[in-house]
Amino acid sequence: MSIEVRDAVPAEYDAVGKIVAAAFAADGQLDAPDSVSYRDVLHDVAARAAAAEIIVALDDGVVVGGVTYVPRGGPMADIAGDGEAEIRMLGVAPDAQGRGAGSALMRECLARAARDGGTAAGSGRAAASTRTRRVVLSTNTIAHGSHRLYERLGFVRDPARDWTPVPGVDLLCYVLDL
Repeated sequence: MSIEVRDAVPAEYDAVGKIVAAAFAADGQLDAPDSVSYRDVLHDVAARAAAAEIIVALDDGVVVGGVTYVPRGGPMADIAGDGEAEIRMLGVAPDAQGRGAGSALMRECLARAARDGGTAAGSGRAAASTRTRRVVLSTNTIAHGSHRLYERLGFVRDPARDWTPVPGVDLLCYVLDL
């Protein structure tokens, strides 16, 4: 087994969409009444790729997971504010979980955020506001395995930012200061 992470290519978008949707479904995250439309969103990787970075995890060359990385509050951000990158739609194929793909995807997002944190031009207050200083993510209250992963990586809960995008779907906010 050898986990590799890299940017997804368009030929992999269909596999990524299916894997992420399967991971969400396996966790019970697509059981809410509005989950049919969210399943469509999870499958539409091409739309996400137009507004964010899609990263894949491969196990011996086979796509087993994917994540959407939104640098510095881009158009795909749900909760990111000024100076924050956001991680969205992380999923690993249910039969590939426990092999490190989720951790590898998260570490790649954090590495990208750290690079973004050091790229502001100029100096002073204006430059500081354009750097990534924090990474944020939302996770379903029932995604206990995901919570453990985020906490192992140093993320902490920010209950003040918890939210409910649709009735019956309660999301927890986690943050990591860089």
